[in-house]
Amino acid sequence: MNGADALIETLLANEVTACFANPGTSEMQFVSALDRQPAMRPVLCLFEGVATGAADGFGRIAERPACTLLHLGPGYGNGLANLHNARRAFTPIVNVIGDHATYHRQYDAPLNSDIPTLASPNSIWLKSADSPDAVAGVAAEAVAASYGPPGGPVSLILPADSAWLETKSEPVRAQKPTRAEPAGDKVDAVARALREAKKPVFLIGGQACLAPGMAAAGRLAAAGYRVLADTFVARQPRGAGHFQPGRMQYFGEAALADLEGVDLMVFVGTVTPVAFFAYPGRPSVLVPEGCQTTELASRSEDAVAAMNALADALGAPRQGPVQPLVKPDAAPAGALTPQSAGIAIARHLPEGAIICDDSVTSGGGVAVPCAKAAPHEVLALTGGAIGQAIPLSIGAAVAAPDRKVLSLNGDGAAMYTVQGLWTIARENLDVTVVVFANHVYRILNIELMRTGAGTEAGPAASKLLDLGDPKIDWVSMAKGMGVPAVRCETAEDFEKVFAGAMAQRGPMFIEAAIG
Repeated sequence: MNGADALIETLLANEVTACFANPGTSEMQFVSALDRQPAMRPVLCLFEGVATGAADGFGRIAERPACTLLHLGPGYGNGLANLHNARRAFTPIVNVIGDHATYHRQYDAPLNSDIPTLASPNSIWLKSADSPDAVAGVAAEAVAASYGPPGGPVSLILPADSAWLETKSEPVRAQKPTRAEPAGDKVDAVARALREAKKPVFLIGGQACLAPGMAAAGRLAAAGYRVLADTFVARQPRGAGHFQPGRMQYFGEAALADLEGVDLMVFVGTVTPVAFFAYPGRPSVLVPEGCQTTELASRSEDAVAAMNALADALGAPRQGPVQPLVKPDAAPAGALTPQSAGIAIARHLPEGAIICDDSVTSGGGVAVPCAKAAPHEVLALTGGAIGQAIPLSIGAAVAAPDRKVLSLNGDGAAMYTVQGLWTIARENLDVTVVVFANHVYRILNIELMRTGAGTEAGPAASKLLDLGDPKIDWVSMAKGMGVPAVRCETAEDFEKVFAGAMAQRGPMFIEAAIG
């Protein structure tokens, strides 16, 4: 047995069973060892940003890490944007980053780089296994660290000689950490503050937004308190049978208008809200002037236990309000818009579906009608780095092969990781990819005005915001990567094609021509 065998055996001993990979020469020992470890599912991704995003989707749904296999520093660099999103989602991921043999590093070969410096900002733990006998122990450390709490990507650097040299080490089991419950006096203090406040609000995020957290938050709503969720949440149940909190508004001025008069903000599994960007003359912190803030549970604490304890202290009902099942009766007709597409999606989305959302300006048209659709879950763009939904859908489908996965994308966002369509076809995943094609970075046209840079884009600026010259042939591109594809130009077309996609298994691509 060599170091690569020891690594994979330790990963498998700790329930890391999927590897999203784009390997190179320094990772060949790991690749070869996969033939001796059939319990590990290898998934080839043609770009490292697809591999890291897929590991994020897997971790969000499975609630345990997958591993990536990345080729030295440049390979890690290619996957960095979606690791940024994963870090903001607190998703457990074990990045295995191949490196030159320990004795070869000194020669500064062309692919040599400072991997620790590259990986540190988006790694909550990082270590190099510099001998084959160290690999198993370091791998177990990595898995344990990925869980946090609150969890996140970790980076295990595997030098080539640590992988190929023999070792007699046995697999090492990691001890999975647990979340601590907030102290009782903390719960009592929040209860007192709530009783004294005139217009309090809860802001929840992270673990608090998973299904058990939603049920606990619903109890607080039933007691008369307003509950908001973070703008972008890693994983949240939605639809019939689930409590539906409000949402912290994306634009800062809208958020502050929505919070006007709030005198107490209670954080549960999240922190003080801030604007996504700074704007001239506008505040960065989205807490109303004069509003007090307090924390019920930190991101690392057990937010569900804290909310239930607080609900008990407040005498809240045992159950909160949930959404009824209300599917639109009439099929959409006429022009295809995000809103008409959203109606079709709400009508045909199957129970238990997983939506991976990177639809940018089109997302609101889907979210509103789907609030009362069949129960499903939504994985959102936590870090703001677009190009996430196609990779997320790969990981989610590998983690939950019995559930339909829907990937919603803006056309600009989809181009970042379009290579993922090939992996969806190769793995025959039950994923339907929808690209809303308006042939423009519409969000940037909005931001051009909001930042004070201009009222509208001129000829030169338009060249950096427009995607329509030439127009991207999405159907040809999807078909070229092995995914059946259809372009829909009317609401009636989309209704028919989407219904068909939901009624069958396997990959499907829909271009929603909305502009």
